[in-house]
Amino acid sequence: MLQLLLLLNHKVNHCCCSVSGVLCLSVLVAFAACNAPPVPLDDILIEKTFEPEQCVRSVKVGDFVRYHYIGMFPDGKKFDSSYDRGSTYNVFVGKKQLIEGMDKALVGMCINERRLVKIPPQLAYGKQGYGDIIPPDSILHFDVLLLDVWNPEDGVQINTYHTPSVCSRKVEVSDYVRYHYNGTLLDGTLFDSSHTRMRTYDTYVGIGWLIAGMDQGLLGMCVGERRIVTMPPSLGYGENGDGSDIPGQASLVFDVVLLDLHNPRDGITVTNQMVPESCTRKTVAGDFVRYHYNGSLLDGTFFDSSYSRNRTYDTYVGRGYVIAGMDEGLIGVCVGERRTITIPPHLAYGEEGTGSKIPGSAVLVFDVHIIDFHNPSDNTAVVVTFKPEECEKQTKKGDFVKYHYNASLMDGSSIDSTYNYGKTYNIVLGANQVVPGMEDGLMDMCVGEKRHLVIPPHLGYGERGVIPGSAVLVFDVELVELEEGLPEGYMFIWNDEVSPDLFAEMDKNQDKQVEASEFTDYIIQQVNDGKGRLAPGFDPYRIIDNMFSNQDRNGDGKITEAEFKLKADEAAAHDEL
Repeated sequence: MLQLLLLLNHKVNHCCCSVSGVLCLSVLVAFAACNAPPVPLDDILIEKTFEPEQCVRSVKVGDFVRYHYIGMFPDGKKFDSSYDRGSTYNVFVGKKQLIEGMDKALVGMCINERRLVKIPPQLAYGKQGYGDIIPPDSILHFDVLLLDVWNPEDGVQINTYHTPSVCSRKVEVSDYVRYHYNGTLLDGTLFDSSHTRMRTYDTYVGIGWLIAGMDQGLLGMCVGERRIVTMPPSLGYGENGDGSDIPGQASLVFDVVLLDLHNPRDGITVTNQMVPESCTRKTVAGDFVRYHYNGSLLDGTFFDSSYSRNRTYDTYVGRGYVIAGMDEGLIGVCVGERRTITIPPHLAYGEEGTGSKIPGSAVLVFDVHIIDFHNPSDNTAVVVTFKPEECEKQTKKGDFVKYHYNASLMDGSSIDSTYNYGKTYNIVLGANQVVPGMEDGLMDMCVGEKRHLVIPPHLGYGERGVIPGSAVLVFDVELVELEEGLPEGYMFIWNDEVSPDLFAEMDKNQDKQVEASEFTDYIIQQVNDGKGRLAPGFDPYRIIDNMFSNQDRNGDGKITEAEFKLKADEAAAHDEL
């Protein structure tokens, strides 16, 4: 009896490892429990060892999946692994392409979910086992990681997560687009990115230049829109993948932002933001235009501005001096007008762009403000704004005039005003003392008359100018005073008959020669007595010095009677007696 108990006790310790020399309450029961076979599994057991935070889609019967696995026996011994082969296991679920237990275990799994699946032999390889690898009646454990799922009925899935507030146009078939993207597999593995290359992907849409899923996924997008485009392999790279980063039968996910959009048939688009109420003239081909602009790409990326240089852009229009789209967009504008000109690349900088600032095939957007324009054939435009009822004299060449003015540019920017100084501006007409356009504008004017003058730069200060180069000038002038000038070619005239003893009267010391001081004193006296008149607006002593020099034929500083002649006696005109 003692021998039997010891034997039983040994059995309990050996099989249960829990008695430790102390008899169980029921040795027979313990003995039976230790020697019983493991309880058979009626079905698979699933332990979720990792669950992703989001599960957009779970596996259903009929889906195609790509997953990694490690196959083990209950004791932990590995019998197979997809990792060792360096390739996922790709198969349809629920179509008896797998052992029954795995077919059931994959249903309901999410991408990146990880499961430990225990499969009884009746749902695995049963009593036959599998060759030398899996013995009969084996329970199998699989550590499964799901990487991809799709269905043959799947199409492109689009999730728009940012829509711009303004969308004037959407992508259509045959449009040319520029976009950035990140390309990943369904499990998040990055396989490509335009961002890392720092260059957009540029292509036509809907004509077979892209994989079918992307061709579909880009349609209907707005510039600035952001989308997640998910596509099954049938619309991506199919059974074979791309041969490097994209495996066969892989779903693809593209995070896309559209930056640019145009069609080869596009012309420029002009949007009038502000047109002035008064527009007496619009630009035509051959005009010279001064304008400010801000230049940006279609997605709003800034590339240039005349404002930042504090200088207008000045050019002829319609003559090929600027890109074709701008040449066209600047025709028919008014001074002061603001417009937005959108230019497709074939009318701008084409496929090459300009390098750093303007990428190839870029649509350009210019916000333009027209400052002024003129034509090289323009004359001074004169508008009489007030004319007195009585006008006895009108200005002519040689007259000495005094006038007030307010000067400005065509955009209304003030340049100068005589009113600020409290005195008139005084000139001799025809003496090149003002710009030619002002000379023209002051001709045939009455005292008290007011005029509005528009002077083109070639009659103003030209291309360089003391004010902005090539600027059209605007003057509002008022004639305050007029002193009639001398006949053309004369700087001094006699009001009375000329004395027959003119030389003798000048020769005060009777030495038969007239010195400069004698000559000057005599002329000044005649003017003071009202017998003669000097040209107004000039320094009288400079005029007299010039008259003396003309009479002093030999240049010795004295005039002899032989040298002395009246102007009427001269064959050629001189500013003298």
